[in-house]
Amino acid sequence: MKDDRLSPFRDAHSDSDRAKHVPDTPQSRAPAYRLAFADNDFLCRDELRPVRLQLELLKPELLLDEHGIESTIVLFGGARIPDPVDKHKARTKTLADLSKFYDVAREFARLMTLKSMASNNRENVIVTGGGPGVMEAGNRGAVDAGGVSIGLSIVLPHEQAPNGYVTPDLSFNFHYFAIRKMHFLMRARAICIFPGGFGTMDEMFETLTLIQTGRMERVPFLLFGRAFWETMINWEALADAGTISAEDLDLFRFVDTAKEAMDLIENWEPAPPRDAMPGR
Repeated sequence: MKDDRLSPFRDAHSDSDRAKHVPDTPQSRAPAYRLAFADNDFLCRDELRPVRLQLELLKPELLLDEHGIESTIVLFGGARIPDPVDKHKARTKTLADLSKFYDVAREFARLMTLKSMASNNRENVIVTGGGPGVMEAGNRGAVDAGGVSIGLSIVLPHEQAPNGYVTPDLSFNFHYFAIRKMHFLMRARAICIFPGGFGTMDEMFETLTLIQTGRMERVPFLLFGRAFWETMINWEALADAGTISAEDLDLFRFVDTAKEAMDLIENWEPAPPRDAMPGR
């Protein structure tokens, strides 16, 4: 990240470097003497959480702006869904069967990235969670097309490196789930949900809630794999029980192929934001 603005003041990089070369004394070695912005122990204090939240929101925002990225296509989906060539290693038959969605995600991302490249990689850029499974397939499809894609990783107890298909300059890492979710949606022009587990469902329902309550504009919201989603969630029962409105079932569409998804997104007619719905 480079700041080219002219300023009469000495820049922070220069002072940070200068501070490393002061004489070694008890005073200069003391933690209190460290420059606040270069002191990791200080920045990680509980009292500095509001600052860390702001930094985590700001860093990807500035870098995405510098790369000229104006809109994204979000891919959510399971990390455990294997590449079909590895489906024999899947821990369950269901996961092996779901491996077909790896190829669907990859092809969808390839087609969408070809569209993105017509805008010089500014519009409709694929963004995933940066991990394996469906996320890897999405970033891989962007590479197949010769374009770029974004990865929004998060530090987890059994952390892996981002998948090798994320564009390196667009590979971000997060501590806060909430800020990561904001970055998924801030530029979203379509939401694509592939089969997955708790994390995928969390992302899906949070986004649906934002749209249902009018806190987010309506965008194409696609659930890949009708059979999977109708097995896992009894959508009609929610409407029949009155815990959601029947019209809430129109907030999303089921698709099974990359072509279906592309057709729906390309022919999408924007609708006004939803009014807040009581009793959601």
